[in-house]
Amino acid sequence: MSDYGHELQFGTFITPDAGRADRAVELALLTEASGLELATFQDHPYQARFLDAWALIATVLARTTTLRVTTNVSNLPLRPPFVLAKTVASLDVLSRGRVELGLGAGGFWDAIEAAGGPRRTPGEALRALEEGIAVIRGAWDTAQRSVRVDGDHYAVRGVHPGPAPAHPVEIWIGAVGPRMLELTGRVGDGWLPSQSYVPPETLAERNARIDEAAVAAGRDPVAVRRLYNVTPSDDPGWPEWLAEQALTHGTSVFLVVGDDPALVQWYGAEVAPAVRDLVAAERAGSRPAVAAPDRPEPVLAGAGKHLVDVHDHLRSELAQLHDLIGQVEAGTLDPGAARGAVNRMTMRQNVWALGAYCQSYCRLVTTHHTLEDTAVFPHLRAREPGLGPVIDRLEQEHHRIAGALDDVDRALVAVVTEPDGLGRLRTAVDELTGTLTSHLTYEEEQLVGPLDRHGFY
Repeated sequence: MSDYGHELQFGTFITPDAGRADRAVELALLTEASGLELATFQDHPYQARFLDAWALIATVLARTTTLRVTTNVSNLPLRPPFVLAKTVASLDVLSRGRVELGLGAGGFWDAIEAAGGPRRTPGEALRALEEGIAVIRGAWDTAQRSVRVDGDHYAVRGVHPGPAPAHPVEIWIGAVGPRMLELTGRVGDGWLPSQSYVPPETLAERNARIDEAAVAAGRDPVAVRRLYNVTPSDDPGWPEWLAEQALTHGTSVFLVVGDDPALVQWYGAEVAPAVRDLVAAERAGSRPAVAAPDRPEPVLAGAGKHLVDVHDHLRSELAQLHDLIGQVEAGTLDPGAARGAVNRMTMRQNVWALGAYCQSYCRLVTTHHTLEDTAVFPHLRAREPGLGPVIDRLEQEHHRIAGALDDVDRALVAVVTEPDGLGRLRTAVDELTGTLTSHLTYEEEQLVGPLDRHGFY
């Protein structure tokens, strides 16, 4: 089967570098802000320079609203499956269904053993993974009274399941060899290889193994999602190549490998939409237009317009924030609104919603400015030195806006601690509005042309 018909999804594969912890989180926030669906992190607990993957995931989930997050992939030998199941389910409940589970059998056995884990042969690792998946699924199945798995590597006898995840969490297996691929077809919800280990010319053969194993187990091969960690390319035909993988090999989730903010934004703004359009056109029976060989690189296409689009989004979200403050103020000032426990609860929830929306907006602005400071502005300085004074002013304005955002954060605390907290918040948001809207207008006047000439990076 060439195209399994799954909805396309795009995301990132981020290094959990403990030395740049804030950057790892910011890249995940940028993943969401760029319109991508999924952020993933390596899980190597024995690696001293890496953050714990699940602690990082919990942090990212707390600071995002739509982004789905997972490991790429979890190291089962160092993650007891019942405890791992509880971690995943708990985070899924807390994030309202935004967690999946990438899972691997292990591979760096010297490091795993040095960290206190077992050393397993390939056959043992395969059996342990199958047993571990059974434990995890049993731990999520609260319809049964207890979990019982009598395995050689994992024996769980009588422990109570729960909590159940908020949604049907998928288990995506990082498989390369034939027996792991067959296991994926039998029990996996997805196959998650990397382009560096599984070249595209081998996808057809490996997909066939998964499909055959699925059919032998009484499953529809469509039940196994096909994902791919892809190496970024500056080839103008890269979107067409990704679309070909979707239409020829059924790949529906593409996770770009890299920690460059400009790459993440370009992937979300240019590459993902282009691939979606190509695949949708082919599925609809029409032929997508083939780009001319000498077309400009995608990163240059409409860069100035993209800046305006981002700014327009910031403006519209800011207007919604003002409207939400007005709604909360109206409810607070209505003498009848506070009567009864239900109304008081509704008001409290409205304040919480306002706080969450306001914090989300502040993060969105901060992420946008961080991307400009670290990637876009240095690129434009190098390409067009005459822009130096303009960029100097914009960077100074970023500092002032950061101060205004800090004032909003402090005012949010005052909403629940001071009698006139809402008034203080409105004042802070009004000041932010004046500073930010003036900045956005000046930036568009000065940078749309240069961005069209030079792109984002």
